[in-house]
Amino acid sequence: METRDIIFSVVMVFSAFVLVYKLVYGTKESIHGDPVIVMSAVILIGMLAILFLSVGERLRRMEEAINEKERSLRVSLQSVEEEVRNKVDAATRGLNETREAIVKRGYR
Repeated sequence: METRDIIFSVVMVFSAFVLVYKLVYGTKESIHGDPVIVMSAVILIGMLAILFLSVGERLRRMEEAINEKERSLRVSLQSVEEEVRNKVDAATRGLNETREAIVKRGYR
């Protein structure tokens, strides 16, 4: 989790607190503000911030897993490519030897 994400979460919770506080206690008509409403709003925004952080962390882990599998697949493909190249080279050498043997027999 990056420091930037934590700072954004704290700012989000603080701004929610200020907004709800102003809405509940800021008007002159409301004689009695309800602190439960303020705390509920702050907790709700805090949970949303944690949810966003959790989703971001999960996406980061999935991206790392995909990158790791991609690297593994790339290495496997290189290994298969080398193996196929070696077999094709061996087959080509065998065909060339056979061709040369046939050519030598044909000229005798």
